[in-house]
Amino acid sequence: MSTQTSHRLETQLLGRDVSVTLSGPWTAYWIRFLSFIMGWYFLHAGLDKLVNWPFDAGWFVGGAAQASILAPIMAPFAEGAGLAFVNVAVPVGQTLIGLGLIFGGFTRVAAFFGAFLMTFFYFVNGPGGAWAHGMVNGDLLALLLFVTVVVFGSGKVFGLDGYLRKTAVVRNHPRLQYLLG
Repeated sequence: MSTQTSHRLETQLLGRDVSVTLSGPWTAYWIRFLSFIMGWYFLHAGLDKLVNWPFDAGWFVGGAAQASILAPIMAPFAEGAGLAFVNVAVPVGQTLIGLGLIFGGFTRVAAFFGAFLMTFFYFVNGPGGAWAHGMVNGDLLALLLFVTVVVFGSGKVFGLDGYLRKTAVVRNHPRLQYLLG
């Protein structure tokens, strides 16, 4: 005889209490699988940029500074020190996000920053500006997957977050658990 376990997610959304019940361990395994796939997606993208250094985001950021709805935010990063920062931050950030998600360490932090980057990628969307490839595209889907990993976490299942939760630092500072999966 097997027993079915259920996991209840309770949170607040726009100031209202919201709860969702997820049943069975397969839910946790599925979220971990999504986390691993998103980690590989970003690790591959980051390492590709690092291996083929120098990386130049000028075409992306420069076009966004002119044609995107994010132009006011992107303009300071279109040249000079801002562009130099982006040229390093994107490949290093993608690599670290990928490693965090693959190894299940600081999963929610990694997924949050993955969603952060995907927000820019989605609204800028390369040459032609925002939604040049349609409103529903791979960038939007990746953004939604990152948000899913942020909400549900996954690092406790076959990940470092399960071990980190048991450390004295996390036990003495329970709010740190929100950074873990």
